[in-house]
Amino acid sequence: MTQKAIPFLFMRGGTSRGPYFNRADLPEDRETLARVLVAAIGSGHPLNIDGIGGGNAVTTKVAMLSKSDDDWADIDYFFAQVSVEDGQVDFKPTCGNILTGVGPAAIEMGLVEMTGAETTVNILAVNTGARVVAKVQTSPEGVVYSGDTAIDGVPGTAAPVGLQFMDTVGGATGSFLPTGNLRDTFEGIEVTCMDVAMPMVIARADSFGLTGYETVAELNENRDFFAHLEAVRIKAGEAMGIKDVAKSVTPKFGLLAQAREGGTVAARYFMPWTAHPTMAVTGAQCLASCVLTPGSVASGLANLPNETPAKITLEHASGLIDVLVDYELTKDGITLKSAGLVRSARLLARGEVMVPRGIF
Repeated sequence: MTQKAIPFLFMRGGTSRGPYFNRADLPEDRETLARVLVAAIGSGHPLNIDGIGGGNAVTTKVAMLSKSDDDWADIDYFFAQVSVEDGQVDFKPTCGNILTGVGPAAIEMGLVEMTGAETTVNILAVNTGARVVAKVQTSPEGVVYSGDTAIDGVPGTAAPVGLQFMDTVGGATGSFLPTGNLRDTFEGIEVTCMDVAMPMVIARADSFGLTGYETVAELNENRDFFAHLEAVRIKAGEAMGIKDVAKSVTPKFGLLAQAREGGTVAARYFMPWTAHPTMAVTGAQCLASCVLTPGSVASGLANLPNETPAKITLEHASGLIDVLVDYELTKDGITLKSAGLVRSARLLARGEVMVPRGIF
């Protein structure tokens, strides 16, 4: 047989989609693993025609699960972002949308036992060290996927998956403010560089001459804007201590503007070379933290809640996303305790993905 069969679950997690593997079914060394994932996804073609990717960065993501040796965690979640077209795999970031499917997938794989109408799965995001408590709806028949929870960017409704994120500060850079400053200026653009769940470079939309309400298509067609964004991102990423920024999806980029649809603030998120069709769960936490931090580029854009935990509602390109942030104000800014979101997931298919045996 000229091909290797690898078992997988094909799942939607939040507003992303991709294969979920048992880590034990994949090669250990990163170089071989990257080649396997590129072949499975079909990276190297805009339609991923020779793999199971979907031709967009939100559909070329991979989750790899294993039982955890950590005293707190049930599951280790190892994430990979596979590029659409250039055959690259980035193991630096994590993905909160794909993480939404980790609890259900761990149960489906037999890595976690169900405990009743709701099963709690403690997840260690090994790429960044974040700890996440997932609440998964279950029944004697298995994971429950049907329900009344709607999330913008996904049609219909599904069962809720509650997520509580902890230990999210400084996962990639070791610091809440990796440059040591609340604001920096790169290539004429004032930004806040922040590392909460995902290292990000955050600016006001009007600093680029944008409104902040542009559609994904309008943003993606604006190549002059992306050239400027990338120049800012590379310099900011280097100042944050991130290596090989030009070849990495981190740091991500975000734009903020005043809300106009009843939310706290309007936001656009970049992956980073295209606009995200909705909003990343990790990015939402970082953007919400920026909004709550006095002196950041978000200062003055929003009327902030007085209570804590504070609900921050981001208006993204496809609707709204709520982030419940538990924090304390300090003389240096804020101290984050945790961030909570409600998302949904669905098992789409299960089976084996085939890769050339010469790779693995």
